[in-house]
Amino acid sequence: MARLSRNIDVTQVLEWQEGDLRRFQDHLAAEEPLEIRLAGAPLTVTMRTPGNDPELAAGFLFTEGLIQHSEQIVSLKQGAAGKKIMSETNDSNRSQAACNVVEVELRGADFDRERLQRNFFAASSCGICGKASIDAIRMRGIPAPNPEFRLDPEVLCSLPDKLRAAQTIFGRTGGLHAAGLFSAEGIPLVVREDVGRHNAVDKVVGWALLEKRLPLSHCVLMLSGRGGFEIIQKALVAGVPLVASVSAPSGLAVQLARQLGLTLVGFLRGRRFLVYSREERLTPQTG
Repeated sequence: MARLSRNIDVTQVLEWQEGDLRRFQDHLAAEEPLEIRLAGAPLTVTMRTPGNDPELAAGFLFTEGLIQHSEQIVSLKQGAAGKKIMSETNDSNRSQAACNVVEVELRGADFDRERLQRNFFAASSCGICGKASIDAIRMRGIPAPNPEFRLDPEVLCSLPDKLRAAQTIFGRTGGLHAAGLFSAEGIPLVVREDVGRHNAVDKVVGWALLEKRLPLSHCVLMLSGRGGFEIIQKALVAGVPLVASVSAPSGLAVQLARQLGLTLVGFLRGRRFLVYSREERLTPQTG
């Protein structure tokens, strides 16, 4: 398997179609581990599609509650020990390994590293019930999203096509999730892709954090896949009032959206969608 770019692999495949066989070159979404380090010590590792890694690290730190504003980030450096980012055409294992690290230096961030790492482990296991998960979000004191935000359903119905049009890597591989941030007028602000739904959202939130656009109180978050609990959590931390997806939300995601006041839309396809919470934000334009 060869590497076409940092985020696209190339491989030979065999196609069977109605009894006929043919071989051809296919594109795959790249997937590699990204290690986020704080002050030189490992914090966490996530499997992601390379690209926009500093945004991913910044978004992760913010949505997980390690930082509250961008001024707490002293530096974000990609590459082990702050090495210069290698050329995208350099396919050596050493250069790839260096690019799979983001070194972060923070100021004024008060957290218990050991407790934090235990929480990350627990969140990936089955030892925490839904009620405890929602209570943990409440304890962080996340404010309810903007109650005055309104969106025309006609604008909402236009978002899936706009998101799909911006998915450049998906267009070549068919194997990535996307998260897109849109204005109330349906104008795309940023779109990010990744093999992980939560990573795509962290990249979007990280972009907004570094661009000093938080909170996202007048924006819509559009997802190409399922709306899970962790996605709704991250949207709430970023101040997003409305989240929409082309697929179904989870039961716990709906509970969280209802309890914290976020408008949640699922099965947004063509001119049909389901509203699971806070439907008052969807108001047709008049005049």
